[in-house]
Amino acid sequence: MTTHGDSATDSGTPAVAARNGPDAGCDDLPVGSAESLPAALAGLRAAIGAVRYPLALPSAEPARRAAAGLTHQLDDYLLPRLARLDAPLLVVVGGSTGAGKSTLVNSLVQARVSAAGVLRPTTRSPVLVCNPADAAWFRQGDLLPGLTRTNEPTEDPGTLQLVTAPALPAGLAFLDAPDIDSVVDANRALAGQLLAAADLWLFVTTAARYADAVPWELLRGARARGTVIAMVLDRVPPEAADEIAAHLSEMLAAQDLAAAPLFVLPETWVDGQGLLPDRVTAPLSAWFARLAADADARSAVVRQTLDGALAALHPAVAGLADAADEQVAAADALDERVRAAYRAAERTVDQGLKDGRLLRGEVLARWQELVGTGEFFRTLEARIGRLRDRVVAKVTGRPAPAAELRTAIESQLVTLLRGVTAEAAEHTYTGWKAHPAGAELLAPELARPSADLAERAERLVRDWQRGVLELVRVEGGNRRFVARTAAYAVNATGLAVMIAVFASTAFIPTGLEVATGAGTAVAGQAVLQALFGDQAVRSLANKARSDLLDRIGRLLAEETARFLARTGAARPASETSADLRRAATDVEKARHRCGLSRAGGPVLPAPDQDGRR
Repeated sequence: MTTHGDSATDSGTPAVAARNGPDAGCDDLPVGSAESLPAALAGLRAAIGAVRYPLALPSAEPARRAAAGLTHQLDDYLLPRLARLDAPLLVVVGGSTGAGKSTLVNSLVQARVSAAGVLRPTTRSPVLVCNPADAAWFRQGDLLPGLTRTNEPTEDPGTLQLVTAPALPAGLAFLDAPDIDSVVDANRALAGQLLAAADLWLFVTTAARYADAVPWELLRGARARGTVIAMVLDRVPPEAADEIAAHLSEMLAAQDLAAAPLFVLPETWVDGQGLLPDRVTAPLSAWFARLAADADARSAVVRQTLDGALAALHPAVAGLADAADEQVAAADALDERVRAAYRAAERTVDQGLKDGRLLRGEVLARWQELVGTGEFFRTLEARIGRLRDRVVAKVTGRPAPAAELRTAIESQLVTLLRGVTAEAAEHTYTGWKAHPAGAELLAPELARPSADLAERAERLVRDWQRGVLELVRVEGGNRRFVARTAAYAVNATGLAVMIAVFASTAFIPTGLEVATGAGTAVAGQAVLQALFGDQAVRSLANKARSDLLDRIGRLLAEETARFLARTGAARPASETSADLRRAATDVEKARHRCGLSRAGGPVLPAPDQDGRR
């Protein structure tokens, strides 16, 4: 048994066109104004289509859903409806599972056009019923263009079954939508999409389910969009009709929906074709017939719903823009964590070159061996130095002292670079892991330096050492120094410059003893000053030090780029939010200029049933 109910209404034409002033459509405006709203909507559609929310923030998924919903509404309803304000009025019949929507539609059009039954969900794909004279408009696909038209029943939610019914007046169409609370996710999503494309939403509920939360959430959304709404309270026990109708009316008023007409249908039997008795549907059928016959009334409903939907765009798009700003801010925060970690690494290296710590250990031992035994001074004479290096290497089997020192310098620098990059990678990884957006961007290999870091660091140091030797050659080539340097070995001088770089900055201009060097570095500096002069020593050491820091800075930047590339790929364009806000403002300005709906708006007539609406 399918249960439904009685309603009666007044005999007047639905007064849905109550407005102040003359007819207020876009076609009433000066030349150029009518085109501004479609153009503004197209601009907004493009701005929404360009926005992305890739970072895993709490606002991202709601923003993605909202953007998808607005895109559907623009494509499915706003743009095609604005292009054809005189197109047939689309009534979307929506409601909860088992409310009897399909049975009601079938009864209103006096034919079984939509499947009804006890299995749930019954309506899996939407069914649109219209008068044969209106079929061409709906078949061409401007409205709801994302749904493939078909003339046959189907369970594919991506299709729209078109059915003609001569009993349905021209100018009016019913769309039987899937359940708004369907257990099938795709059905629920489609129901929401279809409701957003309605000129008039006929909401069907029952005496047992009229207070459910899901329908009221959608009703509030429809009210916020300005959608014109009519209510059907179905399957009402006659003895409880007054009480339930009064309670539902109170609930509607509390949600600022008191103007929505309420039709109360009692429990009843269906006939052999599954249709409700004519006496039950007659008042509602007559109400729709009057609406279909009144072009001004239909136009007022369309314009009111269209204007309400347009007005709701601005705050909705503002939410999208705010979420886009959050994406950019999160990307900036993640980038700053990366840069802070690698700035700290750079400071550690710089401090290591200032405080003499690199003169400890193997470097100090090799330097003391070279300088403390007089080897350094003897190897400064180019010819003697080269000959002696070959003899020592051949007799002892060890590399020359200068080569050992250069190797020690390389090892010390590489160790320092591996340490600071490992620490920076760990700090960045930990910082990102603590951030919801950063955690989604991480990969295990980011917890440590690049796999080839050691190789690149070794190459960096060797290139720097060659650069120091070239620097000595260039400085030695200066006419003022030619006489002094002609007889001296570039290699030995370059080593002394490298040691000077490892000393404190105070050491270079003042010549003060470096404690870690036990005075041996001062000896090297004294020789350099004797060869090049005090000012030249400062210049050599400062240039070599700057060159080393520049190379290290580039190495650290390459390590930083591993992280920044991930935020860069996920970061929305900085102008995204501004484009959204500007496009929404353009639409709002065009809406006001267009004047689709004046103060007062449409008011659908309330059915008069023994004093009930």
